Amino acid sequence: MQKFGRIVAAVAAGVVAFGLTGCGSDDGSDNTATTTSAAAAPTGASAQGAPSASKGRECTADDIGVTGGFGEVPEITIPDDCDPPKQLVVKDLVPGSGPGAAAGDKLTMNYALVTWSNKEKLDSSFDRGEPFELTLGSGMVIPGWEQGLEGVQQGARRLLIIPPELGYGAGGNGVPPNETLVFVTDAVAVPQ
Repeated sequence: MQKFGRIVAAVAAGVVAFGLTGCGSDDGSDNTATTTSAAAAPTGASAQGAPSASKGRECTADDIGVTGGFGEVPEITIPDDCDPPKQLVVKDLVPGSGPGAAAGDKLTMNYALVTWSNKEKLDSSFDRGEPFELTLGSGMVIPGWEQGLEGVQQGARRLLIIPPELGYGAGGNGVPPNETLVFVTDAVAVPQ
């Protein structure tokens, strides 16, 4: 079984998710940024559950550094000067084309995962050369992917910043408790 199957495919229990709300970027680009509301983690909780000092503001998608284009192994840089977002953050870094993914669609995705607390890569299908297949809305991946991949188009590179409640909450599958997950995903195949 692919490591991703262990990392993303487990569904966190007790997640309550509310609707999507738009959040624009003021950089003038056509990139899409969306925030999804969900139950928030206690303020000041680190990946290990101990209180940590706030940096005074939450990071946005624009604070995360990502190099590489669609199909290339991304390098992901998490800044030290802001706190992890408390809600799902979604931003297309490279636009796709065609219809957006909807529940029931079979998707083929490449991804790289960096954990917020230690800023290290935990998993990458790019490194293995094995894209991951999933059926959107079937419950086979974590809620942050289920919600964050809605509307993704073939050929898009999408950033997902997933709070613990939409990832692994109390931890598991190699992910520490209360961990924020940062994914860069490439939509290799979306039904046309």
